[in-house]
Amino acid sequence: MAHGTTPHFHNTEGLRQIEVGSKEFQCVGALPPFDHPHIYLDMGKDNEIVCPYCSTHYVFNSKLAAGTANPLSAIFHADAA
Repeated sequence: MAHGTTPHFHNTEGLRQIEVGSKEFQCVGALPPFDHPHIYLDMGKDNEIVCPYCSTHYVFNSKLAAGTANPLSAIFHADAA
């Protein structure tokens, strides 16, 4: 599944929190085939959001480039799935 310019993140490692460089993104839960519906999350004016499916706590970090994450392993690459 191609995902264009909207970054996708996952929490296969079961991390407490993931820092992201984007306020708008999609959460996929864990890597396929254990993913949940790929849902669009928008932090708006906030700097954090919790995924309603997997409860991953995402925190915006302005020092990260858009579409990146800390840890880097949380970035979902559709072509690798």
